[in-house]
Amino acid sequence: MKCFLCLLIICLSSFVLGSAEAGTYPLNLRYQPLKDVSSLQAKIGSTLEMALFKDERPETLYIGRHTNLEGDSTYFKSNPFPLEKAIGESLSDVLSRNGIKTIPVTRWDDKPESLRNMEADSILMIEIKRFWTEGKASLFGTKVKTVIQFVIHLGVKKEGKIFTRNVEVEKEMTVPRSTPERVETMMNQMLTEMFDSYFSDPY
Repeated sequence: MKCFLCLLIICLSSFVLGSAEAGTYPLNLRYQPLKDVSSLQAKIGSTLEMALFKDERPETLYIGRHTNLEGDSTYFKSNPFPLEKAIGESLSDVLSRNGIKTIPVTRWDDKPESLRNMEADSILMIEIKRFWTEGKASLFGTKVKTVIQFVIHLGVKKEGKIFTRNVEVEKEMTVPRSTPERVETMMNQMLTEMFDSYFSDPY
């Protein structure tokens, strides 16, 4: 009888406090500004070259994992895929809506001298150092830890300089039940926090 009750409790807890079924889920990653970024054009100009972003994480296929009470793992992938495409397209959309034309370029040597002959006003390149969410379910809820770290390189022609900044956000919380939708919302909120802060003072 005691064994049956224990099993029943675990099953109910798994339903109430557990997480999504095991598998792979796409997360729609979007930067949605909460701050006004219209003043950014005065700092970086009306045209911005975007060099290929670099995903330098050891694991580039996934952006997170969740383990449920039974020990099964759910993995998360970025949408669009790969991650550098998702970040690049999201930034381009936001900047275009704020009067900044983005121009994709395949290479950039990250040298101040390269700015002289550049047709655009500025150039941007991002190195993705960390981008991962880890969730573990227990009988008392799901503990979720998420960290995002970028190194952002911004070359501004009128300044004749390359500005490099490390930006990082880390959050840890316990939620009653983790779902892909909740993880997606959390990661997008962190992206917004990072880029709102960066674009308010890019150099």
